[in-house]
Amino acid sequence: MVTFKKLFAVTAIASALTFSFSASAERMRLGHVTPPSHIWNQVAERFNDNLKEASGGKHTIMIFPLSKLGGDDQMIDLLQSGGLQLAILTAGSLSNRAEDMNAWFLPYLFDDVTDAAEASKHPAAQEMLDNLKQHKLVGLGYTFAGMRHVISSKPMTSVDDFRNKKIRSFPNKLFNDWWNQLGAAPTALAISDVSSALTTNLLDAVDVDLDIVVGLKMYQQAPYLTLTNHMAFPGVVVASEVWWNRLSEEDRTLVLSAFKEAEEWGFRKQAEAELSNLELLRQEGVTINEFDAAQLSQAAEAIVGKYSAASEGINAFYQQQTQ
Repeated sequence: MVTFKKLFAVTAIASALTFSFSASAERMRLGHVTPPSHIWNQVAERFNDNLKEASGGKHTIMIFPLSKLGGDDQMIDLLQSGGLQLAILTAGSLSNRAEDMNAWFLPYLFDDVTDAAEASKHPAAQEMLDNLKQHKLVGLGYTFAGMRHVISSKPMTSVDDFRNKKIRSFPNKLFNDWWNQLGAAPTALAISDVSSALTTNLLDAVDVDLDIVVGLKMYQQAPYLTLTNHMAFPGVVVASEVWWNRLSEEDRTLVLSAFKEAEEWGFRKQAEAELSNLELLRQEGVTINEFDAAQLSQAAEAIVGKYSAASEGINAFYQQQTQ
């Protein structure tokens, strides 16, 4: 009888400890809009691996790519309500709420992905993250897709080739202004519908990074790549403020540390991917056109002038990058 009581007591204590441990464990969800092969998904996987290792398997992240939890706007709603813990959001979508995010899209502000990654450490870039608290989001950092280029169904070798062409462009005011400056017709279309639109001639070209081109094999419908290198395209890694405020200080530090290593890893990985993606496209028979950026300088200056004058935050970011 005594033995039974002792055994019962030990079992009860063990069960209580197990319950306590399980209750504090976190299985987080992270959503984003890009394909599983994209660098943003790779960064999310690295983030998860780091977090699992640092927490001894206590914390894990379930990753939902390709808008499985909805587009950016739907994920923002989930984040704000606490229904989603983490997401990688396009800076373009966030700019509809936080105008200063448009600074990332000023044409020809960056030479390459490495240059843009260094800019993410500027005070103005960090302030953009801090300002997301106004929208019940906690900005953890950045991850970059490749620089923007143009892939098309027919060759585009000069600025005149853009005129009156239907170009799939990110649905954002600055992007629209940019393509309007060049005489094109910017067209909003879900990325998943782009390949079929190219096939049926509903689109002439796509403003895109090479990760998406390779991941969705857009080159099968649009075998001409024009290397314009005209903009960067960051993703912003955010947490739900509702969820973040429930975490202990220890767990916040753990999550942030796991992400920060993944962030730096992603910067290096994307710089390498720019070269490997280009080589893959060459091997697939894509015709690659070098493009004289000087042809776009007048349009670029107009966009930079307009947006820098309209926002102190954008101007601060521009000045820090060009000093």
